Amino acid sequence: MPMPLTRRSFAAAFGAATGAALLDSRPARAAMLAAVHRGAPDDAIVLSYNENPYGPSAGALEAARRAANIGNRYPDAADDEIRAVIAKHHAVAPDRVTLGCGSSEILQMADTAFTGKGKKAVAAEPTFEAVLDFARVLSTEPVKVPLTADFRHDLTKMAAACDSATGLVYVCNPNNPTGTVMTGDEVASFAANVPPSVTILVDEAYHHFVEDPRYRTACELIDQHPNVVVARTFSKIYGMAGLRLGYAVGSKERIAAMAKYATFSNANAVVLAAARASLEDTNLVPRMRKTMNDTRRWLVAEMAKQGRRTIPSETNFVMIDVGGDVTPVIAGFRQKNILVGRKFPSLSNWLRITIGKPEEVQAFAAALKEIAPVKAA
Repeated sequence: MPMPLTRRSFAAAFGAATGAALLDSRPARAAMLAAVHRGAPDDAIVLSYNENPYGPSAGALEAARRAANIGNRYPDAADDEIRAVIAKHHAVAPDRVTLGCGSSEILQMADTAFTGKGKKAVAAEPTFEAVLDFARVLSTEPVKVPLTADFRHDLTKMAAACDSATGLVYVCNPNNPTGTVMTGDEVASFAANVPPSVTILVDEAYHHFVEDPRYRTACELIDQHPNVVVARTFSKIYGMAGLRLGYAVGSKERIAAMAKYATFSNANAVVLAAARASLEDTNLVPRMRKTMNDTRRWLVAEMAKQGRRTIPSETNFVMIDVGGDVTPVIAGFRQKNILVGRKFPSLSNWLRITIGKPEEVQAFAAALKEIAPVKAA
């Protein structure tokens, strides 16, 4: 199983590539891949971590190059500037935004601010594990609520699980690993049924891929429900998973409570410049959404042709039923230099596949026929 990209492994990889990855050269990218995904061949197809295979936009790369020239300076002024840009993007005041080293730090900040010994944290099962993992470190009691039969959050049961001891309830929308969404009306009803003392953390890491017209960002709920906090990231559609920048939008009080636990200078000059350029490129999100969602649609259609089930996804990944335990399937793909998602114990027959470039997804589909042939009915 490939090692996850940690801050330390990214720093080592960045140093090993001597910054050349920003020049978009093939050898530099191969060196970076080998360093980050330890033990993986340089030519491996990486469909394992829900990364954007196209990387940062040209404008973001150019902004990053320029910002590297002031890499000897702390990025405090740039930090304030990007918070103001993000605040304007969401039509809120800058003191309602806080930054994180990726949205992972945002989730950790929320746990630290709102949970702790004697508290509970409620989340779906399965979902992105970071919130409950961080909560355990804080001696918080994790409460897992199984998904519904159609692989969506059971918001009714999650609201019922929130009591006076609950500090945080986590909703990943769209959900990782299933790719499913909760509608705007469903989340609004949920917010109305959760006690105001409980912080509702809505993780919208995959927000930009959604096409379902019933979906709405939970940012719309914050004024009416100030216990709602929304987490976003530049890792996914903006293609900056290795540069690390996330943020939270919420009420002034909730954001202030979280910001106390942020690491000093938790964003760097390069990613701040790249993020600003990305937000200013109004064509980036629709262009990238169409590119990757079209590839996802091709993959889903191909899986149907092969006789396989998929979970309807509104993200840059798809869950595929491989007809049995995914463990040997994952190993089979690695032998073919294709890295795929990990096993989720509660969905042991389902394999999560990141949407790569068309040729990468086509190679995956062809290999799947050999590794896990569909059994005759």
